[in-house]
Amino acid sequence: MGLFRTIVKKMFLSNDTEDVNQHSALKLQSYEKASYQKTLAEIEDSFDLVQRSFFQEHIHIIYFDSLVDSQKLEWEILAPLRKTSVNNLEEFFQQSLCKPVYSQQEIINGLLDGYVAMFVGQDAYLINVSGLEERSITESATETVINGPHDSFNEAIKTNVSLIRRRVRSSRLRMVKLSVGEISKTKVLLIYIEGIADPHSVNDLKKRIQAIKIDSITDSNVLIQILDDHPNSPFPQFYTTERPDVAVAKLYDGKIIGLVDDSPNIFCTPSSFFDFFKSPDDYNQRWILGTGLRILRYIALILTLVFTAFYVSITTYHYEMVPQSLLQSIMQSRSKVPFPPLIEAIFLELVIELLREAGARLPTKIGQTIGIVGGIVIGQAAVEAGITSNILIIVVAVSAIASFVVPNYIMSSSIRMVRFLFIIMAGFLGNIGIVFTLGLLSIHLSGLTNLNSPYLMPISPTFFKDWLDSIVRGPFYKIKKQPVLSKKLQNEGEREN
Repeated sequence: MGLFRTIVKKMFLSNDTEDVNQHSALKLQSYEKASYQKTLAEIEDSFDLVQRSFFQEHIHIIYFDSLVDSQKLEWEILAPLRKTSVNNLEEFFQQSLCKPVYSQQEIINGLLDGYVAMFVGQDAYLINVSGLEERSITESATETVINGPHDSFNEAIKTNVSLIRRRVRSSRLRMVKLSVGEISKTKVLLIYIEGIADPHSVNDLKKRIQAIKIDSITDSNVLIQILDDHPNSPFPQFYTTERPDVAVAKLYDGKIIGLVDDSPNIFCTPSSFFDFFKSPDDYNQRWILGTGLRILRYIALILTLVFTAFYVSITTYHYEMVPQSLLQSIMQSRSKVPFPPLIEAIFLELVIELLREAGARLPTKIGQTIGIVGGIVIGQAAVEAGITSNILIIVVAVSAIASFVVPNYIMSSSIRMVRFLFIIMAGFLGNIGIVFTLGLLSIHLSGLTNLNSPYLMPISPTFFKDWLDSIVRGPFYKIKKQPVLSKKLQNEGEREN
């Protein structure tokens, strides 16, 4: 027994002062020492648990068969152990990637990450032979671009880090590893570029994540809802993306990105309302075209919010706003409709949302058929039955198409929900209701923050220099590499220190 411990300590402790210091520090802390019997007792009912012994049960190994790579296991551990003898164990440890472990929790966490736990007498080690299955790198299904990279993140956090490393070849890239979930122990990785990101924002985000008390986190979209400054707002406050090029662009802007294990979506902070209307295509083509497309998205935002509501308003209260020739067409179209414009508009909007949701949940080929055929058949049948007017179908269709122009799906969904509030207010108060709702929406957006950063930046507070990369897409020689507010906060933090 003493021979094994002497060999191991000679290999890993005597010639490595860092491990010695770590071991000494850990001894000062209260922890449960790693033990073979305790480990078996904690995970003994697992179907995929494998335990093996060598050298007359002086060496024990434990691993989960579903989490390890069988070839790595054979090459790194099993084959060398079969070939070596008691007197040549030192050669085995030289060829293996053994990591000394001192606490029971470290052993359990390592096993769940695909490591092999090895027990030699009273000492414990972890050997990395993990072989977790992962999805290959493919093109994003929700964030398509015409020009630019076509790779996307997947569910493996190591793969996602490699995609970022390929694009940021800098020693200033910093990563903070955290864990969330009392049961799931989900890995969360915060990434930022030192010297560009605001260190106070990094520390604030780190403290918020560490303060989370929850059993499990299944996706980054769940985590950001817990981190939101205003969780009751319908608008997303953390920008999320599956595209590595977008994530890296955020890093260069002085923002912090977060990766959650088993999630293909990364989140970015601090984010503003205008971040959700940017697309990689804006930067991959001429700046005049990019600016035109970005302005088109803001026009689509206005159409989505108020177009149907404006129709309800003028057909209910403000006929004088309609030209005489068009008014005759509207009256003729509505002559057979028994419902008021408010009920008619809400009915059609609900039908559009049902078709949209059905198309999203069904298989791709069937979903496309449902969306096209269902819209045509239901719309034509509704007009012939006198349930709705053909002009309102055109208005609702334009409003629905405009909502698809918004690049971010979550923001698009939020805008569609707010649209119903505009329609209802227009049905009761007319144009005054639309203006009143616009005022409430502006006040609400002005009061939102993301990681204590204003949501409507750079409009409120106003930083005209940042308009070139938010409201429009200016030429690259005019765009600042770092937003004015981010740089200002960083300079204030440096003066405080």
